[in-house]
Amino acid sequence: MPGDSKVAHLRTQLGRRMRQIRELVAKEGPKGITDRVRRVTSEWIAPAEGILPVRREDVMAADLLRPYEAPVPTALAGQPLVANWVTTPGGPGSGGHTTLFRLIRYLESHGYVNRVYFYDVYGADLSYYESFVRNYYRFQGTVASLDQGMDDANIVVATSWPTAYPVYNARCAGKRFYLVQDFEPYFYPAGSIAMLAESTYRMGFHGLSIGECYAKKLTSEYGMTVETFKYGCDISQYRASHGPRSGVVFYARRETARRGIELGLMALEIFASRNPGVPIHIYGDKMGKRKFPFTDHGHVSPAQLNEIYNQCSAGLTLSFTNVSLVALEMLAAGCIPVVNDTIEVRTDLNNPFVRYTPAYPIALAEQLEAVTLEPDFAALSQAAATSVQSITWDEAGASIDAILRRALQQSAEPARIIDAHTAS
Repeated sequence: MPGDSKVAHLRTQLGRRMRQIRELVAKEGPKGITDRVRRVTSEWIAPAEGILPVRREDVMAADLLRPYEAPVPTALAGQPLVANWVTTPGGPGSGGHTTLFRLIRYLESHGYVNRVYFYDVYGADLSYYESFVRNYYRFQGTVASLDQGMDDANIVVATSWPTAYPVYNARCAGKRFYLVQDFEPYFYPAGSIAMLAESTYRMGFHGLSIGECYAKKLTSEYGMTVETFKYGCDISQYRASHGPRSGVVFYARRETARRGIELGLMALEIFASRNPGVPIHIYGDKMGKRKFPFTDHGHVSPAQLNEIYNQCSAGLTLSFTNVSLVALEMLAAGCIPVVNDTIEVRTDLNNPFVRYTPAYPIALAEQLEAVTLEPDFAALSQAAATSVQSITWDEAGASIDAILRRALQQSAEPARIIDAHTAS
């Protein structure tokens, strides 16, 4: 009978699920069940189509076969250059925004008038992010929503792939630049979003690439004009003290898959089992309960982070695209960074005190252990800190200034002039 077959099927499925639950509880405890319920629930309530990082209308309006040739004005003699920076709203802990505003502050101190335009697809409270830009990043210039358009400028800069689309479509004056801090298509699985990110390198912008690791790729594969500048290190915030050290520290960010959080946590679990007396610190995101003891710092200020680094001998920082600035910060604080060994990391982090390590948990754990067992760690720590003392963000800012001025000189149209008195 049809009813009997349905009952039999229900019994089979119920038995299967009960056995699965018992096995999960035995292996992982109640947390294993809770985690799976939360994941399934989140997938169930999620919209059928997620929110794209870029507006659909901006993508559909971008005709890469017929680019708009924006006029490039010069400034009045003795007047500052005016730069429009298009960025997504960013909160604390965003390395990309931190770098962006370091460069903006340098240019501002050297006579530029800077405007920041927010490009937002998520319905953020832009007033909140404006106050954050002013209080956290100490920017006092114009902050506006891109929804109201952009005023003419000498320089218009896209700062991430989603912002490249509205910059490409904009009809304001100004030479187009693209601040490239990573190869952003690698942030996504192969598919539409990765391709949308990749297409921005074909928009004809003048590339400002931090580091060398992707510059040749952008030029050879996409025909992009690219000039590079070097990573800086904020040695005013991160510096070594001379107290005792015994711990290890890990930078963990759940929402950035390229930072390898899963590998890092497995490496720490192995390290903890072999070195139960060594304190472990994790910052970035709150991790909750784990199988090993650690201090769960979550988001911390630079001052707090410098204190953590100075408690630790070794720091674990992973990155599977470009190099993480965290490694330089650790070095400045005398904490020896253990990093995954890739061509990209070595290209822009060429330092004899960095421990380049194969990216699997046992190797990472053993390298952390090797650092903690260094016989003369005090001397090693001091030498590591000294090795980055000449790497400053002022050098990066000066490079950007020179690139912008040189590019403008090559393409500016004297007939189109901006009066900087009306630019701020």
